[in-house]
Amino acid sequence: MNYYLGMDIGGTFIKGVLVDQSGKVIADGKAPTGCAEGGDAMIANIAALCADLQGKAAVKACAVGVGCAGMISDDGTVLFAGNLGLKNYPLAQRLSALTGLPVKVANDANAAALGEAAYGAGKDYSDSVFITLGTGVGGGIIIDGKLFQGGKNVGAEIGHTVIIHGGEKCTCGRKGCFEAYSSATALTKFTRAAMEEDESSAMWKTYTPDTVTGRTAFDYADCDDTAKRVVDGYIYNLACGIINLANVFRPQAVILGGGVAEQGERLIAPLQERLDAKIFGGQGYAPVKIVKATLGNLAGALGAAKLVIG
Repeated sequence: MNYYLGMDIGGTFIKGVLVDQSGKVIADGKAPTGCAEGGDAMIANIAALCADLQGKAAVKACAVGVGCAGMISDDGTVLFAGNLGLKNYPLAQRLSALTGLPVKVANDANAAALGEAAYGAGKDYSDSVFITLGTGVGGGIIIDGKLFQGGKNVGAEIGHTVIIHGGEKCTCGRKGCFEAYSSATALTKFTRAAMEEDESSAMWKTYTPDTVTGRTAFDYADCDDTAKRVVDGYIYNLACGIINLANVFRPQAVILGGGVAEQGERLIAPLQERLDAKIFGGQGYAPVKIVKATLGNLAGALGAAKLVIG
């Protein structure tokens, strides 16, 4: 039996799994990222977690897959990852030197997409698009069971497609990006603005502008017109981005992950209704289903392991 390690590098913690050939988790754990101390400190923490997981299971892995934020080159160099403070950092080379194992690296959102496609909500589909609705809008694209990463592995930045020309400023510098309207950050921003405009909103009963989250408007949408307008606007914009992706890739499924996706059918049902009504050519011949991700926080680590399982 062969065993494989999957590492998902977050801003605060590294999540790791040790799996067998089928993707069954044999051991899992986490360690501090330590990126504030530099790339080499982070690599040392990853290597220590790899050793810990192998020790727990009393087995030796044959390869390590890593999901890391930012732009990743073919040889596993992190060209740029702002939130980790990395630039032109040879992650694969240095982790391989510490572990004695071959290493493959992919963008973290792409790794999560691969994890859901292989072991989660997308396992019954050969073609899927994974969208994370968190601090930003990330995701990945699976075509014929394989991860699509674009030229030099830096494509599939779905959050930075424009859905409203000249709209809200995005962190990437453009205006009107999908991320600027459909991330949890954007939803929180729009909710806060709506509350400040309507001091009679029921949302004030349990929230202030300082405590608003991506859940706030959904919590009150059934009893407060202002909250409902925020939710309706959010769903309208999210549907726009999803329909664009569906028209380009025509996947069998669009998989939603991240904090906002925890709304489940309250979010998915109206999105599906809009997709059904607006997708090019209708849903009759090549339907697209919207589903919720199922792997939670392990999606990235499992997808990273899948990189080396093949």
